[in-house]
Amino acid sequence: MFPILSHRKIVGYSAVLLPFTAQGEINWKAFTEHVHRTAQAGLIPAVNMDTGYAHLLDASQRRQALYLTKQVLGDAMFAAGTVVLDQPGDGFNPAAYQREIEQVLSFGGIPVIFQSFGLTALPPDRLLESYALFGRLTDRFIAFELGKMFAPFGQIYDLEVFEGLLSIPQCVAAKHSSLSRQLEWERLKLRNRLRPDFQLLTGNDLAIDMVIYGSDYLLGLSTFAPDTFALRDRWWHTGDPRFYELNDLLQYLGWFAFREPVPAYRHSAAQFLWLRGWVTDSEPHPLCPRRPKSDLPVLRRILRRLEQFSDD
Repeated sequence: MFPILSHRKIVGYSAVLLPFTAQGEINWKAFTEHVHRTAQAGLIPAVNMDTGYAHLLDASQRRQALYLTKQVLGDAMFAAGTVVLDQPGDGFNPAAYQREIEQVLSFGGIPVIFQSFGLTALPPDRLLESYALFGRLTDRFIAFELGKMFAPFGQIYDLEVFEGLLSIPQCVAAKHSSLSRQLEWERLKLRNRLRPDFQLLTGNDLAIDMVIYGSDYLLGLSTFAPDTFALRDRWWHTGDPRFYELNDLLQYLGWFAFREPVPAYRHSAAQFLWLRGWVTDSEPHPLCPRRPKSDLPVLRRILRRLEQFSDD
C-alpha cells in the first residue's frame, strides 16, 4: 500500500477550457474570464492544453490564447502547451519545438512539452536527448505523458525513460495521463527516491485522490470547478474531514465526464460551465466528440450538490 501524506500542501494546475459559441466561434471573452477565475481560485492556469483544443487550433489562435492569458494574469504564473502538429510517420521536428517553447517563454509561461508523432516515435536514447535539448532552451519545463485515449500521438513512457527525465535539471515536473494508479505510484516511488523536489502532476481524472499520495495535479476535470478543487485542496492541507466527501463528489463528476469517448469530456465541461452561468453556450469545438443533452440533468444534480460545500 502506498503511504498517505496527511496535511500536505497540494499544488494544482488547471487546464483551462476554451469556450465556443453556438456559431462555432471561439468565445475569447469567456476564455479570459475563466483564466481569471482559475487564478483567483488559487490554481495555476494551463492554456493551450488538450482541454483547450490546442491540437485543433491554428498557430494564430494558440498565440491569441497566450496573449490574452498574459493580459489577464500579468506576472502571475501560468503554463502553456507547446504544440507541434504533425502526422504519423513524420520525423521529429526540433525547430518547431524551439519556436513553440520560445513563444510560450515570450509571454512569461512555463512550457508544457506536448507530444507529437515525431517525438514519440524516437527510440528512448534519442527521446531523452530531445528533452535535454528542450532544457537548453529554457530553465524550466514540464514534460507530458499522454495516453492514446486522449490523443493518437500520445505515449506513456517506460519507467526507464521517466527516470531519464528526472536527470534533466530543467525538467521540473511531468504531467502523467495514463489513467493508471499503478503506473503513477511507480513514478512517485522513483521520484521520492531520486528527486523529491520534482513535481509529478497527476492527469488521472478518474483518480483525483492521487494527491493524497504525493502527486500534485494538472487536470482537465478541475476546469469544471476550479473554486471547488481549491476548496478540496485546502481541506486536505488543514486536515478537514470534509475533504473526503467533496473529493468523492468531484470524482463522480470525473467518472461521468471522462467516460468513453474520453475526448468528449470537453463538451461535458462546456455543458457544466454553461449550467454555472460562466459561458453563454454549451458548445465544444466543432471537431470535438459530443455528449447528449440528456447529460444535462445529471450535471445539474452534481452542481447543486457541489454548491452545498463551503468553508463556512
